[in-house]
Amino acid sequence: MAERNGLHKIKKLQQTWISYQLLADFVLSAAIAFVLTRLAISLLSWSVWLLPLFFVIIFGALSALRRPWQITLNAICSFLNIAYPELEESSELAIKPANDLNILEQLQLSKVEYALQNIPALPREFTKRVKIAWVFFIIALALCFAISKMHYNWQATVNSLLGTTKTANTPPEKILPQIESVNIKITPPAYTGKANYQQDKFTINAEEGADVSWIINTSIAVKNAYLLFNEKEKLPLTSNDKTKWTATKNITQPGFYQVSIDGKLSDLYQVQVIKDALPVIRVKTPKQYTHIDAGEAPRVNLTVTLDDDYGITDAQIFATVAKGSGESVRFKQYQMNFGASFQQHNRQYNVQKLLDLPVLNMEPGDELYFYIQAQDNHQQKSRTDVYIVSIQDTAQLLSMDGLLTGSSIKPEFFRSERQIIIDSQQLLKDKDSISVDVFNKRCNDLGLDQKLLRLRYGKFLGEEDESGKEGNDELAKVENFSNAQMFLDAYTDKHDNAEDATYLEPAVKEQLKATLSEMWKAELQLRLYKPNDGLPFEYKALRLLKDLQQKSRAYVAKTSYNPPPLKIEKRLTGDLSKITQPVNQQDIKVQADKFEVLKKSVTVLEQLKYAPTLNTADKITLEIAEQQLGAKASAEPGIYLPALNAMHRIIAANKAKPTDIALIERAIQKTLPQKVIMPAQAQTTADMGLAQGYYKNLNHLNR
Repeated sequence: MAERNGLHKIKKLQQTWISYQLLADFVLSAAIAFVLTRLAISLLSWSVWLLPLFFVIIFGALSALRRPWQITLNAICSFLNIAYPELEESSELAIKPANDLNILEQLQLSKVEYALQNIPALPREFTKRVKIAWVFFIIALALCFAISKMHYNWQATVNSLLGTTKTANTPPEKILPQIESVNIKITPPAYTGKANYQQDKFTINAEEGADVSWIINTSIAVKNAYLLFNEKEKLPLTSNDKTKWTATKNITQPGFYQVSIDGKLSDLYQVQVIKDALPVIRVKTPKQYTHIDAGEAPRVNLTVTLDDDYGITDAQIFATVAKGSGESVRFKQYQMNFGASFQQHNRQYNVQKLLDLPVLNMEPGDELYFYIQAQDNHQQKSRTDVYIVSIQDTAQLLSMDGLLTGSSIKPEFFRSERQIIIDSQQLLKDKDSISVDVFNKRCNDLGLDQKLLRLRYGKFLGEEDESGKEGNDELAKVENFSNAQMFLDAYTDKHDNAEDATYLEPAVKEQLKATLSEMWKAELQLRLYKPNDGLPFEYKALRLLKDLQQKSRAYVAKTSYNPPPLKIEKRLTGDLSKITQPVNQQDIKVQADKFEVLKKSVTVLEQLKYAPTLNTADKITLEIAEQQLGAKASAEPGIYLPALNAMHRIIAANKAKPTDIALIERAIQKTLPQKVIMPAQAQTTADMGLAQGYYKNLNHLNR
C-alpha cells in the first residue's frame, strides 16, 4: 500500500509539472501573438483575425520545441532528489517494482515513502515558468498599448502634413433628425494611384478631382432632398423608395455644403481639397555656376533628386550651347533624357547624367546653359533655375585685350602671370632640346618669379615680406645693440591685422586670397620641376586676376536734355493770349468701404451682449455680413466655416451666445485688412509740451 502511495504521489507530480509547462507556453504564446498582431495592424493594416492564427503557430512551435508530455517519472525523481534532501537521493525506489528491491532498499523505501507524503502537491519550481510567462504577458499588453499610441500619433502627424484629417477623430457632427445614416464613397483621381475609401461623416477631405458619392438613408419617407453647395449650387438627391437617396459630384474646389430634407437645411459641412503638389527637383551637383579651367576634364556629372507626392512620370534636360562673342554669338539647343525609366511612377528618383561637353560640340570659350524639367502623374511640370557651365578659353585669357586701353591702365604685375604661362609653355617645348640641369634651373627660376608675383599681391592683403635680410644685417651691427626701437620695428607689426590693412571689399579680398592660393600651387609644381602640372594653376590664377580687373570697371550712360523743336512762325511774335494761369483740377471719388458692413456687424454683436433680441435693421446687417463670410468660407472653409455656422444660429434664434459672438469676431478680424501705419514726423514743440500742460492745469485751477 505504501509502495502504491509513493508511486501515486510521483505520478501526480508528473501530471502537475506537465500541466504547468503547457500553461506557461500558452501564456507566452498569447503574449507574442498580441504583439505581432498589433504590429501587423499598425504597419500593414492587417485584420485582427490574425491573432488566433499567430497564437496557434507560436503555441505549436513552443510545444514542439519543449515537448512537456515527454517528461518521465525518472525526470521527476531527479528533480525531487535535488530539491528535497530528506529523500536522501532515493526517490527512484518508489517507482521500482517491489520484487526487484533487496532488504536494504526495502528499508530505505519506508523512509522515502514517509518523506514523499510531506512534499507539497505544487512545488514552487513548478510555478516559476508560469510566473515568468505572466510577466511577459503584462509587458506585451503594455507594448501593444504603446504601439497603438505611437501609431495614432504617427497617423495624426502624417495627416496634418498632408492636410487631411481622419473622420473618426473629428467631433460628432450635427445631422438632421430625419437622417438615419450616411455613407460617402470617395474615388480618388487616377493620378493619385490610391484606392477608393468610404466614411460615415458628412465632412469631406478629398483629393483634387475626386468623385464623391453620397448614400443617405432616412428614417421616414422624404418627398424632396438635395445638397446645397456654398449656398448657391443645388445637387439633387435621387431615390426609388424615398428613404435611400444618392448623388455624385466631382470635387475640384474647397467650400461647404448643406443637406436639405423636405426644405429643412442641415448644419454646414466642410469640403476640403487636397491639392496636387508640383514636383520638387533638387540638383546636388554641379554648382549653379561651374567653370572648367585648363587641364580639367570637360565633363560635368549631373546628380538630381526628384520628389512628388503621387509619382514622377518624366524628367528631361533642356540645354543651350552658346558659341562666339559679341554680335556673332550662335546658339544651339539640345534636349536630353536621364536614361532612367519612369514607368513605375515612383514618388522619388535619384538620377544621374554625365554631360560630355565635347559631344555637345563645345570648345574653349563656349558656355552651356541648362535646366531640368520634371512632370508628375497629374501632368504638372516644374523646372529648376538655369545652370551655367563654361570652358576656359586660354587664347582669350592670354590676350592683351583690355590691358592697353586708356580706360584700363594697370600696373605691370597684372601682366606678369601671363608672362609666366608663356615661359612655362616655351619651357615645355624646349624640354627635349635642353639638358636636365638647364631644364631644372629654368623651372626653379619660374618658381622664383611666381613667388615674387605672389608676394606683390600679398601686399594688397597686408602680408609681410618673407626675406627680412636687410633688417637682420642692420641688427647685427654693434652700434645698434642698444637700439630697442629697431628691434621692435623688426619683430612687431605696424598695423592691426591683415584683414584690416587694406581698403579692399570683402569679395575682392576673398578672390585675391584664392588667387594667391593658386599661385602657391603653381610655385610648388615649378619647384618640383613639373611645369606641365603647374600650368592649370597658372591659368586659374590669371583668370581670377582678369575677373578682378573686370570688376573694377563701371559703365555710366550719358544723359542729356533734348528740348522740343521751336516753331519758327511763332518766334518773336509776342502773342501771350494762350498763356493762362494754371488750374489744378482733380475729380475726387469717394470709394465705398467694402468692409463697412462687417465693421457694423461687430457693433451689432457687441450690443447683443446686453440686448436680448435683434431689431430689423441689425438683422439685415448680420445677414449681409453672413453673405460676406459665406464667400470667405467657400475659399477657406477650415477657417471661416465655424464662424458662418455661428452666424446662422444667431440669425435663426434672434439671440446670441457669448461663445458664438467671440467666434464671429475673430473671423471678422481675420477678414479685415491690416491698417498700414505710414511714417510721419512727430509733432512736438521745443519745450516738449510743458507749456501746454501748464495751460491745462491753470484752467483747471481757475474752475
